[in-house]
Amino acid sequence: MAINEMMDRPVVNKDVLEFIRKKQKPLAGKLGEIERGANERGVPIIPHETVVFLNLLLGQLQPKNILEIGAAIGFSSSLMAQHVGDDGHVTTIDRFDVMIEKARANYESLGLTEKVTLLEGQAADILPTLDGPYDFIFMDSAKSKYYDFFPECMRLLRVGGMLVVDDVLQGGTILLPKEEIPKRSRAIHKKLNAFLDVVMEHPSIESSIIPLGDGLLLIVKQDETDFSYLIEESKI
Repeated sequence: MAINEMMDRPVVNKDVLEFIRKKQKPLAGKLGEIERGANERGVPIIPHETVVFLNLLLGQLQPKNILEIGAAIGFSSSLMAQHVGDDGHVTTIDRFDVMIEKARANYESLGLTEKVTLLEGQAADILPTLDGPYDFIFMDSAKSKYYDFFPECMRLLRVGGMLVVDDVLQGGTILLPKEEIPKRSRAIHKKLNAFLDVVMEHPSIESSIIPLGDGLLLIVKQDETDFSYLIEESKI
């Protein structure tokens, strides 16, 4: 499994990162064991500072229906499933067989097989088939696809609902001119910048970037604006 190299390029002071990543309350029980095991093995899951923040945020929002794009080993969807109540549900998407297998095993060990639905395949194919509405969407998938997935996320999100997007700062390299970006990473750099240009300025959404992990973007949907025009513009 590939390790996210940007997790070692903090966008905050390293001493602060050490403090917020290691000094905040650990998760209890089996989910805490899964988190610690993943960190020890270098498995890419959300960092602990993001875990603590999501726990606090979801505890206040109390969403019933959650959508996740990028299940990985099922850690974050399991975390979110703890906040949807008896009548809530989490739907998550992933396309990698090895991740799907590990995620299903984790759901089974945590007793969440009835609470979490894992859809197997490409998010680009699956998202248009979903109806929603969702109260909360967490997107942590291929960074170059955030721009492409955004219109479907906004279609599926209820007005007043929140979309949270992980890893938007790329270790701070998002601010660099494209000439300073390695060629292998320029597609991500270009699409992430285009995505941020839209979400930070559009009048139909409220947004905020928090320097947790590799940058956590919070978006609140204000109205039923159709963002599908972005896909057509990207083809020009």
